Amino acid sequence: MKETRYFHVPDVATSGELPQDEAVHAVRVLRLKEGDEVMLMDGKGCFYEAVITLASNHHCAYNVTHMLPQQRAWKGRLHVAVGPTKMMERMEWFAEKATEMGVDKITFLDCQFSERRTLKSERIEKIVVAAVKQSRKAWVPDVEGLVAFKDFVRIHTTGLRFIAHCYEEVERVNLFDTLRKCFAEQLSSADEHESQPQEVLVMIGPEGDFSIDEVRMAVEAGFISVDLGKSRLRTETAALSAVMMMQLAQRLSKGS
Repeated sequence: MKETRYFHVPDVATSGELPQDEAVHAVRVLRLKEGDEVMLMDGKGCFYEAVITLASNHHCAYNVTHMLPQQRAWKGRLHVAVGPTKMMERMEWFAEKATEMGVDKITFLDCQFSERRTLKSERIEKIVVAAVKQSRKAWVPDVEGLVAFKDFVRIHTTGLRFIAHCYEEVERVNLFDTLRKCFAEQLSSADEHESQPQEVLVMIGPEGDFSIDEVRMAVEAGFISVDLGKSRLRTETAALSAVMMMQLAQRLSKGS
């Protein structure tokens, strides 16, 4: 059985042709030709079955045969904000794996102890798109470049908001246990199909953690102070653990 090939085409319904980088991959690498069937994804929740009608060195045209709207596997928007590590390879790894697990937005934070003050979000976006295709996700996560910590805290005022840190002097609750309780309370207080999706946001500090002043600023702004368990985790591991906990806590609260 021939493997179905997936391609990201943001304007799939109106374009009629693969973006240039996707066209090159389809024709030169995969050797696709006229008549081959492919699956296109718009990154906004829909797949499209299509047939290639033209395959040249720089162009690959298609004809859509079926539109396949997809159902989200989770409720609300899952958002992780993380202070990037000095080595970007570690953040690229996190973005790839978080996309495979399922996340809606990744934001990078400029914190007091950050060792990295610049970031090329375009490369992260390409890695995210590749992970979306590989894991057959219907939605492409948003990637937000560096945002100053205090601005980020000031802007985000709604939804379930958490800040994970390692300071013993600031009271913390466990993220996973708290998420399970919050999700269960949401389901018991309103019909699941009628309740409005809300954002679940977890902030993860850079190497060296947030500063104590940043933690207190977030708590004063309404963020819940949490830990991720007894182990002390590296930045990218902590961020990926947060994604896993958001996904698993929601599934368990629904009894799935």
